[in-house]
Amino acid sequence: MAEVIKMPKMSDTMTEGVIAKWHKQVGDKVNSGDLVAEIETDKATMDFESYQEGTLLYIGPKEGEAVAIDAVIAVLGEPGEDYQAALSADSTPAENKEENTVVEEKQESTEPTGEVVTAEDLGVTVVTMPLLSDTMKEGVIAQWNFKVGDTIKSDDAIADVETDKATMEVTAYADGTLLYVGLEAGEAAKVNDIIAIVGPAGTDITPLLNQKTATAPAPKAEEKVETASAANTSSAPVAAANDDSRVKASPLARKIAKEKGVNLNDIKGSADGGRIVKRDVENYVPASTTTATTAPSESKGISLPTVVGEERYTEVNVSQMRKTIARRLGESLFTAPHFYLTVSIDMDNAIAARAQINEVAPVKVSFNDMVIKAVAASLKKHPAVNSSWQGDKIRFNEHTNIGVAMAVEDGLLVPVVRFADGKTLSHISAEVKDFAGKAKAKKLTPADWEGSTFTVSNLGMFGIDEFTSIINSPDGAILSVGAIQQIPVVKNGAVVPGNVMKLTLGCDHRVVDGATGAQFLQTLKSLLEAPIRLLA
Repeated sequence: MAEVIKMPKMSDTMTEGVIAKWHKQVGDKVNSGDLVAEIETDKATMDFESYQEGTLLYIGPKEGEAVAIDAVIAVLGEPGEDYQAALSADSTPAENKEENTVVEEKQESTEPTGEVVTAEDLGVTVVTMPLLSDTMKEGVIAQWNFKVGDTIKSDDAIADVETDKATMEVTAYADGTLLYVGLEAGEAAKVNDIIAIVGPAGTDITPLLNQKTATAPAPKAEEKVETASAANTSSAPVAAANDDSRVKASPLARKIAKEKGVNLNDIKGSADGGRIVKRDVENYVPASTTTATTAPSESKGISLPTVVGEERYTEVNVSQMRKTIARRLGESLFTAPHFYLTVSIDMDNAIAARAQINEVAPVKVSFNDMVIKAVAASLKKHPAVNSSWQGDKIRFNEHTNIGVAMAVEDGLLVPVVRFADGKTLSHISAEVKDFAGKAKAKKLTPADWEGSTFTVSNLGMFGIDEFTSIINSPDGAILSVGAIQQIPVVKNGAVVPGNVMKLTLGCDHRVVDGATGAQFLQTLKSLLEAPIRLLA
């Protein structure tokens, strides 16, 4: 009998996975334990082995496609077996119920108005409030340039809209008669709300307006770019003699003129009132191809050459790891009330101690290993810092599992050194090095990154003097480790060369108070400045 294979949950925070690579094809024999696919999760790319045996009858997602947890990705069975029944049986009642609910909602929304009428049915164009800036939520009609009944051309600016950034033109992008204006000058409309309708004269648009939700075509990305570019052109500061911001021109004409480096003052418009449109700019031929420059001795100022460039960018799909980083850190920053405490550590003794330790240690010990060990010892004395907010209770952890933030190609992973207070410096060093190798090879498992009670993030190796980190939820605190700096310090009343490292403790104020965090840093400082105590 055919059996379905579903997308497994491979980490505690995973909501979907991406098929990085299929190792089997339809028709291949699959044994229990065979590697079927590589799956990219929010943490790493992991091998997915089959726990079933049979012939691979069906593969759902292609390589590079994302699939939700528990969704069917493949079917195993006997050669030639009909697997459609297995796929159909996997459709859950909850999904069907959700679909039915959506259908019912759609039916309910259309009942009051009867048959749905669209703008296309009436042969009209709906003009909506466009998104004229990345932060715009609504726009205010500064003025209408036409009134109901006027004839509109596709490149006419029917209104001026005041956004959160500037006052910009809105183009109809349709020929016809202005049949409807949705709001008066000075009134605001949300992005994508209907502000006007253009179509054949005499068209009855009442059925469209009476509907709860009118069907309006979404503005094309190209049109948004044209409008935004036009605004940038019209508002750009230029020399007074070459200012063409007050010349009547369509947004598209302004965009093309900007790209060609043409001043609109030099072009004669062919539209109503001498307005410059697209064809005028495209057909314009400069009187001379030589740019005249004025010598400084003949002018009070200087003439700047026109610089023409091309705006370009590259977009890439967000990886599962980056999605989770964005979601979890966003939740942490805007949920946990963060505050930060910074202390300076005299690292002279730590430098000397590390050199002596590495003469006999089986594994080279780093300063970060010493920080991890000192943090674990300090947490034992200050359990309030080794805590987490649980909503209606606070959890005080008696064990010290230190998460070590590690940068990887597409984000950040935090493997955990468990029971760090009971491990030697050499043990911690070997474990951290092993984690680093696994992280780069994307071979970390859920057991490696789950269960931290506190996190250490070290950017000192990159020359960062000090910084603040977002708490790795559900931890109650995180330590940011800066670089060791050689600076003048005062010792015994004299200024001498010193080695100083800054540590910044980020705290969740719901579980860690200022005094508690300060006392923890005092203990940590005393351990690092007298590292012999770490060996006791």
